[in-house]
Amino acid sequence: MADKLIAPLLLDVSRLVWRAWRGRLPTGIDRTCLAYVAHYQNRAVAVIQRGSVTRLLSPSTSRQLFDVLLQGANVRSRLLKLIPASLMDITRSSTLAGCHYLNVGHTGLEKVGHSQWIERTGVKPIYFVHDLIPLVHPEYCRPEEPEKHQRRMTALLTHAAGVIANSCDTLNELAVFAARQRSLQMPSALAAPLGVTIVSDRRSEVPLGLLRGGPYFLMVGTVEGRKNHLLILNVWVELARRLGAACPKLVIIGQRGWECEQAVDMLERCEAIRGHVIELSRCDDVQLIGYLRGARALLFPSFAEGYGLPLVEALSHGTPVIASDLPVFRELAGVIPDYLSPIDGLGWASMIENYTRDDSPMRHSQYERMANWAPPSWQNHFAQVDRWLGRFNFTP
Repeated sequence: MADKLIAPLLLDVSRLVWRAWRGRLPTGIDRTCLAYVAHYQNRAVAVIQRGSVTRLLSPSTSRQLFDVLLQGANVRSRLLKLIPASLMDITRSSTLAGCHYLNVGHTGLEKVGHSQWIERTGVKPIYFVHDLIPLVHPEYCRPEEPEKHQRRMTALLTHAAGVIANSCDTLNELAVFAARQRSLQMPSALAAPLGVTIVSDRRSEVPLGLLRGGPYFLMVGTVEGRKNHLLILNVWVELARRLGAACPKLVIIGQRGWECEQAVDMLERCEAIRGHVIELSRCDDVQLIGYLRGARALLFPSFAEGYGLPLVEALSHGTPVIASDLPVFRELAGVIPDYLSPIDGLGWASMIENYTRDDSPMRHSQYERMANWAPPSWQNHFAQVDRWLGRFNFTP
C-alpha cells in the first residue's frame, strides 16, 4: 500500500466492531467511541485488533465501516461483507512510523501483541482513559479485571505520546497510579468533558401509558453492585409500605450485569415493590430521553464513577439529579445536584419523598440552580482535542 493512502489518523474501532457483531447495546464508552468516529471519519483509516493481530482497512473500506457503525442497523451482516476481504496488514515502520494512532475504547492495551505492534510500527499512540475503577475499587469488578486494567494502564503509560481523559478526576487517578509505579511517568494529557447530544423528537415524550401519569424517578445504568441499585430498592420497599398507592414509581433502565443477585432477587421476588418498580433492559436513545424529561429526578447513588454521563444528560434536559457525593460529579455539575452519601438510606428516602411532592422545595431549588448551567458539548470537546493534538504535529 502506498504511503499516500495513509490517512492523518489511525482510528481503532475494535471495540465498536466486536460489540456490534455480538449485538451489544452501546455503553457510555461506546458512545464516546462513536463520537470520535463521527468527528474523524473523513480523516482516518480504521484499525481493527483481533487476538494478537492488528489490521488496517483501506481508506474506502474504512469509510464504509464508519458509516455502518454510526448507523447501527443490520450491523452483523454488513460487517460480514466488509471486513474479511478488505483487511490489509501494514506493519512496516517505513509506512506507519510517525502516524497518529488513536485508541478510545481501552481496546487491546493489556495484550502483548498490542505493545509489539506499537513498537514495530513506530506509530504515535494517543489513548483515551475512561476510568481506573478496577484499580481504585477492585471490589466492584470481576476478579480478573484489576490485573487486566493494571496491564492496560501500564502499557498506556509506557507507550503513549498523549492521553485524553473525560475528567480531571480521572487524570488525577492516573497520575497517582503512575507515581506508584516509579518507573512510569505521565505523558502529555488533556481532560475534556464528554458532550451530550440534545435530541428534539416528538417520540421522546413521557411514556404515560406505562407509568399511568404518576410521579416517577429514574435510574440509568447496568444493574451491578457499583451502581448501588440495592440501596434504592430497599428505599422503595419502605416507601411502598408507608405510602401505599401514593408511592411514586421507580424506572430502572439498564441491563443486568455482574454480581447483581441481591438486586435481581428483589426485582423478581419482592412483593412490596411489585407494581411500583419498572425494569427496562433495553431502551433506545429517544425513549431514554422521554423517561429523563418526565422524571421527578434522576437517582445516581453509585459508589464510584469515571464520568457520569446520565447525570449530564439529565441536567441537559432540565431534570433534577440526586447523586452520590463523588468528586467527578461535583467537577461536572458543581452544586446543582442534591448530594448524599451512597450508604445514607434514610437520607435518600427522605429526599425522594420530598421530590415526590408537586410543591417540593428541594426540587424547586435545584431548578433554580440549574437555570444558567450549560451542558458540555461534543463541539467543545473536539475543539479542545484538536487544539491539543496540534502539539503532536497532527493537523485534523
